[in-house]
Amino acid sequence: MTNVLKDVAEVAEELSDVYRDLHQNPELSGAEVRTARIIAELLTTMGWAVESGIGGTGVVGILRNGSGATVMLRADMDGLPVLEATGLDYASTAHGTSPSGADVPVMHACGHDMHVTCLLGAARLFATHRSAWSGTVVLVFQPAEETGAGARDMVADGLFDRVPRPDVVLGQHVAPFPAGALGVHAGPAFAGSDSFAVTLYGRSGHGSRPETTVDPVVLAAATILRLQTLVSREIGGNETGVLTVGQVHSGTKNNIIAADATLGISMRTADPAVRKRLIAGMTRVINAEAEASGAPTPPQINAEEYFPVVVNDTDATARVRAAFTSHLGGAVDPGAVTGSEDVGTFATAAGAPLVYWLLGGTDPQTYATAVQNGSVAATIPSNHSPLFAPVIRPTLDAGISALVVAALEWVGTTAAESVQPTVR
Repeated sequence: MTNVLKDVAEVAEELSDVYRDLHQNPELSGAEVRTARIIAELLTTMGWAVESGIGGTGVVGILRNGSGATVMLRADMDGLPVLEATGLDYASTAHGTSPSGADVPVMHACGHDMHVTCLLGAARLFATHRSAWSGTVVLVFQPAEETGAGARDMVADGLFDRVPRPDVVLGQHVAPFPAGALGVHAGPAFAGSDSFAVTLYGRSGHGSRPETTVDPVVLAAATILRLQTLVSREIGGNETGVLTVGQVHSGTKNNIIAADATLGISMRTADPAVRKRLIAGMTRVINAEAEASGAPTPPQINAEEYFPVVVNDTDATARVRAAFTSHLGGAVDPGAVTGSEDVGTFATAAGAPLVYWLLGGTDPQTYATAVQNGSVAATIPSNHSPLFAPVIRPTLDAGISALVVAALEWVGTTAAESVQPTVR
């Protein structure tokens, strides 16, 4: 491999405006039309063969460069229904239409704009340094990661009939730790996730005469509190489980006891046995609380989004970690995280190993100060926060470098030179 990394800083600088534009113009899951168009146009100008409209708005770039392995690099594109509060001069003021038809604010609160820009940077370097590698590189820009449907939709739409099947799938996710740092964990690395929509039924009436009703708000409150005991009292301390009630809706007026209440539940697990126990426990609690309240109709529990556990291949992860150590100063082991991702769907469908790592995006000095003050959790915005915004540099530099270094472990033609990317 030739000295590819010497151009990282220049590419990151060139793409900084692309990042700002993507951040300022996010699109909801499945509606990434503008984002997909920008990606396709940029890839085409770089000399990549482009396939668009896979699984909805998915875009794939293919660059063949002689014989050798095939590497797939993936980035997700969608934003979230979050009102941005960063105060940045490129903050989003965009709005979109939710699946229910509501007008909602949209923000790149999970860093997918950074993922896209880093992958575009890697695309530029692969196109301009063909002497450094031999084989085929496939870039996947995936829609609808936030709903868990995007990767499945691309595979179902014949992704691997339209693009070369990879020997390895690689990718990264920006996270709230120091920009420029990398973290990778072998084995189960990201938790699986299940979402449920629950409807609790009561009997409506006047707020002044609760004895004539079955109050679904009280039922919802009791249910929410009891659900918290599933993890704290039924999941072992050495097991992974998270249960969050992210939505509660009921009623139309203060003096009307509503007819029903709805809950939106998110569940995270890393072990199929724990998942089974949590789902069974959730179902038991919801039904028992409804019966205790005298609900006239049993609750409805509908499964919605699902993300499988992300499992990093042990041997491939060791290979990527060694490359990061040799050329980028190393990578920490963050352990398994309770966030979820659907990138593993590509690796499973292709029958290929997966390596998916974390990319720091927080200003290093800000993070260091928070560590010194013991205030990391309270002051460092995490993904999905309205305050989440990775610093552009050196996050872009590190992300571009990580994608290139990892990929060249499979398609590189010569030994890498230990060149640190210049950051500003």
